[in-house]
Amino acid sequence: MQERAERWASTMRGHQAGDVALAHEDSWAGPGSSTTIPRRAREEDEHDELAPLATKAGGAGDRELEEEPDPFRTCFERDRDRILHATAFRRLAGKTQVFVFPDDHQRTRLTHALEVAQVARSVSQAIGLNVALTEAIAIGHDCGHGPGGHASEDALTPYVEEGYDHAVWGADETLVPLNLCSETLDGVRNHSWSRPAPATPEGEVVSWADRIAYVCHDFEDAVAAGIVSEDMLPPLVRDRVGTDRSTQLGTMVRAMIQATAESGRIGMTVPIAEALAEYRRFNYEHIYLRPASKAQADSVIRMLRALVEHYADRPNLLPEEHGLDAGSPEALRRAVAYVGGMTDRFACRQAMALLDWDRDRLPVGIDV
Repeated sequence: MQERAERWASTMRGHQAGDVALAHEDSWAGPGSSTTIPRRAREEDEHDELAPLATKAGGAGDRELEEEPDPFRTCFERDRDRILHATAFRRLAGKTQVFVFPDDHQRTRLTHALEVAQVARSVSQAIGLNVALTEAIAIGHDCGHGPGGHASEDALTPYVEEGYDHAVWGADETLVPLNLCSETLDGVRNHSWSRPAPATPEGEVVSWADRIAYVCHDFEDAVAAGIVSEDMLPPLVRDRVGTDRSTQLGTMVRAMIQATAESGRIGMTVPIAEALAEYRRFNYEHIYLRPASKAQADSVIRMLRALVEHYADRPNLLPEEHGLDAGSPEALRRAVAYVGGMTDRFACRQAMALLDWDRDRLPVGIDV
């Protein structure tokens, strides 16, 4: 251990070669040129390299607060980076996808977002769309989710005049401090199929990628948990998209690319779209709406509502909130924002600490 610590310490300042510090003593790598590619040059290239209706970064980047452009990153690359480094994105690691506080290999909201970004990037790149915008929307699309999965929307809706929709809340509340581009926020706000269509083709791709990703990986997680098995998949699904995640994702991605090649529209070929719909129906019946899931959702709803009401009546407990009147509409909305931002584990700990919540009333599976 001492020898390893000494080796690590010896690299503290890297290795100097003239006016440049290098990472490795035998470093040799370089681009083969001293030329850098500024943002403006890359934006100009987009008009030749991207599809005609792809969202171009040049002339875009409409933000609530005006900012100086970055010298090297486009506005959408900047959005993607801001979301990746945001607290709201990191908290997705502690938020339920399907299974509350899952085993190590099962998905969280964060790993789901990354898988959506991979699917969306594969499609966008193949059909000539703006990959950076696609990735920004994809990694940010679930930042408005509360703890405990979709049950948090049912829990928090009574306290929000317009209802608590994770897509709208994410764009209009959670991500506002990042001062993102309107195109990114639109894609986040409208990624759900029940919402209006996104304003960009990149947003449309993410809408499909979200459904493709969660249908495939939620089934895989359920198989690992022993809830379902591969041989339970309907024949329509097995025959058209296969039974393993890799085959399913590849088939659906290619079906989207083919649909665009044939029609010029963002969509999926009908036979594969029918399989996706049947797959989703199967998941609802056997995974999302099974009795254990409903019981878990009921536990989440009771706990989150109790927390919101506790904080709304005691706004002095909310971080960085001063001068709010107890029980006021503003105190209630700030309580919703605070509770909605919690991870599963933190919400349970707060319920136990503030409300004397019994362990047997917590959603099953959370380790506090």
